[in-house]
Amino acid sequence: MAWSQDEERMLAQIEQHLVDDDPRLVARLESFNERARRSEEKADGEPGGRRKPRRSTVIILISWLLIATLVATLLIMVLRHEAAAALALAASF
Repeated sequence: MAWSQDEERMLAQIEQHLVDDDPRLVARLESFNERARRSEEKADGEPGGRRKPRRSTVIILISWLLIATLVATLLIMVLRHEAAAALALAASF
């Protein structure tokens, strides 16, 4: 949705007042915008516009996968042991 000329004029006035009142804020916002622009350019350089995950993220995901596999294996072992014990108990009657 396009902005009206009055809205654009008011925004320009607000921006000018901010620039006049707080130059440190302006410098911070410009720095933030520059970092965001560079980040977008890096992401655009990747195929599909996606960044590669950080090494720490990959390590954490692999660790969680290994932990989940270990827990599932232990659960299966416990359930099999209980099932075998139940069968042995039933066979003794």
